[in-house]
Amino acid sequence: MKTFKTIFFILLISISAISCSSDDGTDGKDGADGAQGPAGTANVIYSAWINAPAGTPETIDGTSGLSTSIAAPQLTADIMAKGTVLVYMSFGSGTNVFALPYTSTAGGSINTITAISSLGNIKLFRFKHANDGTTVALPASLNWRYILIPGGAAATTSKTAKVDYTKMSYEEVCAALNIQP
Repeated sequence: MKTFKTIFFILLISISAISCSSDDGTDGKDGADGAQGPAGTANVIYSAWINAPAGTPETIDGTSGLSTSIAAPQLTADIMAKGTVLVYMSFGSGTNVFALPYTSTAGGSINTITAISSLGNIKLFRFKHANDGTTVALPASLNWRYILIPGGAAATTSKTAKVDYTKMSYEEVCAALNIQP
């Protein structure tokens, strides 16, 4: 019986020694985090600055104004349903950029230029608030740019909350999406 106890004791010590490894010590200090990479533009679609034809008379939902259109071939039903469509206007060469809708007192009357999205197209519509049957020009000299941001998975925590690009300036949107203004 003494031999059995001795063998059992040696076997127990052997198993304990084999199951231990040098990895069982304390963890070392974590290294420093790397630098933040540039913002990505994965799946974001944006146009160059575009000139559109001068506006022509149109009535939309009972409001008279002038409209013109720019082609946006990548504007899909999915982007319209789940994503974000941003449209900007410039009075020339991408300077003095304004997000649509844009309201001013051009022509001595309060008027708004807005964008109406449809599959593959963005209609630009300018109307006077007075809706008195007269219009304010929608000249071909204006420049337009659109940014299409496809929708993603629904946010589940505050850390992954969706960014509201409509509340950001043009410059902030370009910086956030790594787009050359």
